[in-house]
Amino acid sequence: MQVEVNPNEDTEWNDILRKHGIIPEKPQDPEPLIQEALIEAERKAYENRLEDKDLDELDDLEDEEDEAFLNQYRQKRLAELNTITQSSVHNQVYPLQKPDYAREVTDASQNCFVCVNLTSSSSNNVESRLLSELWRRLASKYGDIKFCEMRGNMCIEGYPDRNTPTILVYRSGEIVKQFVTLMALGGTSTRMEDLENMLVEVGALKESDMRLKRRGDDSEDEERSRSNLRTTTVADIDDDWD
Repeated sequence: MQVEVNPNEDTEWNDILRKHGIIPEKPQDPEPLIQEALIEAERKAYENRLEDKDLDELDDLEDEEDEAFLNQYRQKRLAELNTITQSSVHNQVYPLQKPDYAREVTDASQNCFVCVNLTSSSSNNVESRLLSELWRRLASKYGDIKFCEMRGNMCIEGYPDRNTPTILVYRSGEIVKQFVTLMALGGTSTRMEDLENMLVEVGALKESDMRLKRRGDDSEDEERSRSNLRTTTVADIDDDWD
């Protein structure tokens, strides 16, 4: 007579069978592991609760947090600010000439990220004009990244204007990211935040970079820029019509 055994039961007989490999080991109950993971996630979240705070926000927490703990984060933020200040040596958009491309871009990318904007030769390319404006603001905000600009057909002979603007991101002598037009970033609705997220994705910026937290003024500037672009575009069309 054959005796049926439920391999999931906790019995002495099943323990003997498992020991001799006759039945498989009982699957581990996932609930304790899930509970442990949740507890660990809560612990890390609590320990890192100040990671995204700038110096002003840390000052506001003086009545809520331990002074020594706050001072630790203040010193960390000051060290980050010092590092950013020392490495912010560019803070402008560099116009490129073809003979200087290798030195100003490929070679320079050995020391920092270099972002190149290949622009349109036409003033009617709204995306290209928008990116040039955003490029200027990015360069001013992130001086540790080198931002360059060059007309596409001057960089590559016969480069189609429909492919502009083109973004090329270099690091260590190689192109690590490229965008042909702004379609993948939002087209004519592309914002500073979209480009900043791209820079985070390629590693040019860290997610914890305190400069990313200061986006409040960007929205107003962007809206003014878009309004100016729309106004100029309409004026260009009227001029062409006349």
